[in-house]
Amino acid sequence: MLNAKIFDDISAKLTQAAESGPAKDIEKNVRALLTQGFNKLDLVTREEFDIQSQVLLRTREQLSALEARVAALEAQQTPK
Repeated sequence: MLNAKIFDDISAKLTQAAESGPAKDIEKNVRALLTQGFNKLDLVTREEFDIQSQVLLRTREQLSALEARVAALEAQQTPK
């Protein structure tokens, strides 16, 4: 039976080679380019979007309440 330590050593060496190889450099460069591109697009994070959605929902609810209040006040002032 093969020793498990041999597999662990081979796995560790392969992982180290993959991390220090050109593929890792390419990945870092692509990530940097994408990050720059996304920053230029002026995108928002999901968290910011969700917060703004909640603010908009509360604003719509307040607007509906105010519209109902105005309608009630207008109904009181119309001559019978």
